[in-house]
Amino acid sequence: WMWYREKIGGDRCPIVDTWWQTETGAIMLSPLPGATPTKPGSATRPLPGIAADIVKKDGTSCGPNEGGFLVIRRPWPSMLRTIYGDHERYAATYWSEIAGCYFAGDGARRDEDGYFWIMGRVDDVINVAGHRLSTMEVESALGSHPKVAEAAVVGRPDDLKGQAIVAFVTPRSGVTADDALAKELREHVAVQIGALARPEEIRFAEALPKTRSGKIMRRLLREVASGSTARGDTTTLEDQGVIERLAASYSSED
Repeated sequence: WMWYREKIGGDRCPIVDTWWQTETGAIMLSPLPGATPTKPGSATRPLPGIAADIVKKDGTSCGPNEGGFLVIRRPWPSMLRTIYGDHERYAATYWSEIAGCYFAGDGARRDEDGYFWIMGRVDDVINVAGHRLSTMEVESALGSHPKVAEAAVVGRPDDLKGQAIVAFVTPRSGVTADDALAKELREHVAVQIGALARPEEIRFAEALPKTRSGKIMRRLLREVASGSTARGDTTTLEDQGVIERLAASYSSED
């Protein structure tokens, strides 16, 4: 993001990160170029007339930096109105999860300045002993701990549970990453969500693998957590060395 702005845009052309879906028919979250101060990786704020919010399961708004469900509370001109021949499916898919709100599966958080940060799909789930747990929910619980700067959660195969939860955590500056902190974080998640959501492993990392737009590449983390070599396209990684350092740290601990 910064490289593109500085090298391609001459540090004067705004980069516009947006959020929208095919179903919305138009961009919902976006800075106004040249008018809205931007932050790398954030879609900033809803466009005029778009009543976007980040809510909990009961529909109440989340607090600053608290992950939740990204919804739109009021209709807008370009919205999807039905599915041809199956209106019940339309209502069940987009309007049943959060009462009275449009919701199509994305999680997000809103920072202290009111800027929206997309966290990914909430249906990215881990099946632990027959219980489906949202990675976003576990990440939100970890992120609410005052010693955590950032966290990403993935599942790895487990002979007993089917899948086990592995959390990659970047502590805040000045915080010591040790076994005591790992235990503290595991218990914090258990209190916030329940014992089943307690991570099997906490892996500390100085940084997480992200694309240049700021999206965490969980596919690579799943491969590291499973003990395999990161495969596939990694050309969009912001820092190519992050995944190598994570893998090296992982193997040395094992």
